[in-house]
Amino acid sequence: MPDAALRLRNLRKEYKDVVAVNGLDLEVAYGECFGLLGPNGAGKTTTIEICEGLTAPDSGDVELLGLRWSTGAPELRQRLGIQLQETQLSEKLTVLETIRLFRSFFRKGPAPDEVIALVQLDEKRNSRVGALSGGQKQRLAMACALVGDPDFLFLDEPTTGLDPQARRQLWDLIERFKESGRTILITTHYMDEAERLCDRVAIMDHGRIIALGTPRELIASIGIEHMVVFSAGSAGHPLDVSALTRIEGVREVRPENGAVRMQVTELHRAVPALIEELGRQAVPLTELRTHSATLEDVFVALTGRRLRDE
Repeated sequence: MPDAALRLRNLRKEYKDVVAVNGLDLEVAYGECFGLLGPNGAGKTTTIEICEGLTAPDSGDVELLGLRWSTGAPELRQRLGIQLQETQLSEKLTVLETIRLFRSFFRKGPAPDEVIALVQLDEKRNSRVGALSGGQKQRLAMACALVGDPDFLFLDEPTTGLDPQARRQLWDLIERFKESGRTILITTHYMDEAERLCDRVAIMDHGRIIALGTPRELIASIGIEHMVVFSAGSAGHPLDVSALTRIEGVREVRPENGAVRMQVTELHRAVPALIEELGRQAVPLTELRTHSATLEDVFVALTGRRLRDE
């Protein structure tokens, strides 16, 4: 057995004058839930579509479960589960008919009723797809990806647009699949999702990997423990942001959507010093929030923009 479930070497893909994937190297271990993160246009979907055999790279090598699409496509199709960003299912079919259809594509896998129970759609088994809610359709799409009992599961933004309850139901499904020893590659714009589900994550930008590691490793790598976000000042009393950079323990100060975001190492020193500086400037403080550093803070620090603002 190869030592990696997925290995990409010098992967490259261009569309006219846009380089979507630019010399990408990446490995995903067996049994790992790996997150591929980045803003829209970073190259995530192109990368995952190349891995799934849906798009051919211009150059580079893809080895998946020890096989290559050029020589092992029939075997790979039997061993992969794929949930696309937008899975278009026939709205006239029922849930049971949809699962039976997808199950017919695979040599092995659980019975349709077993998969329906797994994704908690028992009460909807005879309902037409068009009558399902958004969360129920996403769970059905997950069922279609699991019906062949795959060794490797691709999930491209599986929870986008879902309400919190529907998201957590899908998280439970993903965690159960992971606990069975299978491998998962997931793209997402939700950092709390990546922190909960992923063993390791890679942040992509402009077709390249700009950071790679466990969530905790990436948070530690930027040397930031806490974030302070506040609003202060008015038309008559504008804030001198440059003065805040001189506060001890402040790593970076960034104006953001009408507020100010500070990266600090010690809250108990930075917050009193901030309030003292605002008083010195006679600038009113209207809002103050603090939190421990997260993966989203890593992304902002590395790229200067938020994932969901793209």
